[in-house]
Amino acid sequence: MNVFGFRCFHCDKSLAVGIHGFCSICQKQMKKQPYCTHCGMSSLAYRDYCGYCLKNEPKWQKLVRVGEYKPPLSHWIHRFKFQQQYWLDQALARQLLLAIKQAQREQGLRLPEVIMPVPLFWQRYWQRGFNQSELLSRWLAKWLNIPLDNQSLIRQRKTISQRDLSAVQRRKNLKRAFSYQPIREYKRVAIVDDVLTTGSTLNAICTELLKWNVEEIQVWVLARA
Repeated sequence: MNVFGFRCFHCDKSLAVGIHGFCSICQKQMKKQPYCTHCGMSSLAYRDYCGYCLKNEPKWQKLVRVGEYKPPLSHWIHRFKFQQQYWLDQALARQLLLAIKQAQREQGLRLPEVIMPVPLFWQRYWQRGFNQSELLSRWLAKWLNIPLDNQSLIRQRKTISQRDLSAVQRRKNLKRAFSYQPIREYKRVAIVDDVLTTGSTLNAICTELLKWNVEEIQVWVLARA
């Protein structure tokens, strides 16, 4: 029962369950479809590998996503990330939680030992006031009872925005951008981010983790662009 008068963040209608953030009608507007559980590209059926993987093979092993970067999900992420609406963190994290639970049931996903958010450079963090990936990670760590580690993975230099760069420019931009100094040895790690586009950022992170013999890297994202 919605005794506190919570309303849907999207359509502003009263919510049957206040803590969900988005009503069932708005959630249904997200067209869920099968995807490759390696690279995250949409597919006719769930699969472990696809043609896109052959051309651009990710350095991680498993991927979980909520949906494609299309409305309304893309609008929610944009509001969360660029319009200072950080209070959307719980509602968006819940959508990712549901996707993780589905992957456990239907794809046999094994939960990791630790959750790590994609870090921001300190200057970007100061300008934005929060790290959107860390906010999502905190809820997931709490709900799944998995440790959150926001210390081992470090963004050690400033990079320009990736949004308008080509895939080659993105890789060059991220060269030596991250370092990994684990507070303990991990074998299975989940990296949390908001949107996966070319995968350059996550591949750069994976490169550092693999140097420390991490055996399985999972990527959990809200959307695949």
